[in-house]
Amino acid sequence: MSTPIGPYVPIVRAGPWLICSGQLGLRPGTEGRASPATLVEGGAPAQLTQALANADRLLRDNGATPADVVKTTVFVTDMDGYAAVNAAYAAFFADHRPARSVVGVAGLPMGAAVEVELWAYLAS
Repeated sequence: MSTPIGPYVPIVRAGPWLICSGQLGLRPGTEGRASPATLVEGGAPAQLTQALANADRLLRDNGATPADVVKTTVFVTDMDGYAAVNAAYAAFFADHRPARSVVGVAGLPMGAAVEVELWAYLAS
């Protein structure tokens, strides 16, 4: 598991639940290094695609898949780009549709355009 950019854990298990902390579109391999982590280029859609890929890795490392995700919250800094963010989100989840909230915010860590947190349920 990669080192987070702040004082938190990237994912935690609570009974049958996996709660994934907010993920940014960090370029793979740059988080938790001596040099600063960097965001992928391409704005909110590219950052969401990468953030979801980062979350997917965390889920799979903990025995879950995107199909186990039941709730997401997507934070965006520019609601004018909602359609492009929505398309990136839909491409990741394909036919699976977890409950979702989208929240417009004034700013995100590292100047990110988007952040996503996920809740997954692992049936016994």
